[in-house]
Amino acid sequence: MLSARCPCGLPATYADCCGALHDGRRTASTAEQLMRSRYSAFVVGDTAYLLRTWHSTTRPPLLELSPNIRWTGLEILATTDGTAFHTEGTVSFRATYRGGSQQENSHFTREHGEWTYVAPAS
Repeated sequence: MLSARCPCGLPATYADCCGALHDGRRTASTAEQLMRSRYSAFVVGDTAYLLRTWHSTTRPPLLELSPNIRWTGLEILATTDGTAFHTEGTVSFRATYRGGSQQENSHFTREHGEWTYVAPAS
């Protein structure tokens, strides 16, 4: 998997892209980068990363991923703020899986200086 193309859709290997965030070598510099890395974490089953990047006020105590869902692609539809110069942002995306898709406009904020997922944006 490390030398394979990253599931997030960017033209890089998993090891050089989202894998570096998953294993702690880097942190996300934008809300979109965090969104992409969280999608990749769903693909590879990294629940520890998903929980670690979930805002403390909305983080569930436990996260179980369905072994029956096979994620097949990510499309970023829009972003608002969420750059290195912001403290909040939203990312609208569509994630496809075998047999369907999920679309969400996600809210992100910084916690202790790092981007975290909060919840679907209202």
